[in-house]
Amino acid sequence: MKESRFLRGDSRMLEALKSLDIFEPFEDNHIEGLLELSKLKTYAPNEAIIREGEIDNWIYFLLSGKVKVIKGGIELCQLSDVGEVFGEMAIIEAKERSATVAAVENTECLAVDASYMDRLKGNERIVFMYILYRIFSELLAGRLRVTTDQLVMARKNLAHLGV
Repeated sequence: MKESRFLRGDSRMLEALKSLDIFEPFEDNHIEGLLELSKLKTYAPNEAIIREGEIDNWIYFLLSGKVKVIKGGIELCQLSDVGEVFGEMAIIEAKERSATVAAVENTECLAVDASYMDRLKGNERIVFMYILYRIFSELLAGRLRVTTDQLVMARKNLAHLGV
C-alpha cells in the first residue's frame, strides 16, 4: 500500500470530490474538513484494505479500480463504481470490521479518518452528521435490498432441493 500525506488544502482533490454524486449534499467547508483528515491510498491486486475483525477509524471512497468484500472466506460482492463507500459499518456501530475488503486490481481510495466528525461543534456537527448518516442509510438500505433478494433466491433453491 502506498499513501499520500493528509490532503489539507488540496484544491485539486476538493474539485474532484465535488464532482462525485456522494459528495453533492456537502458544502465546500465540510469537504475541506474531510480532506484535512484524508489520504489517498493505492493498493495492488489482492492487497487487503480492511481486515475482518480489526478496529480502525477509516472510511473509504473508491476512486479507481475494483475491490472485493469477503466475509468468513466467502466473497460477497465486488465494488467498482467511482465514489462507492466501504468501511462505514464499523464506524456506525463503533465495532470491529465485519468483513475483509481487498483490491481486485490496482485500486485507489480516498481514506477518511472518521474522527473528523468528533471535531465538529454545535449546529455544524448536526448538519454534517445528518448528511453523512443519510448517505449511509441510503447505501445500507440498497445493500440490504440486494442481500434480501439473494436470501430469497437461496431459500427457493434450498426448497427446490428439498432441504
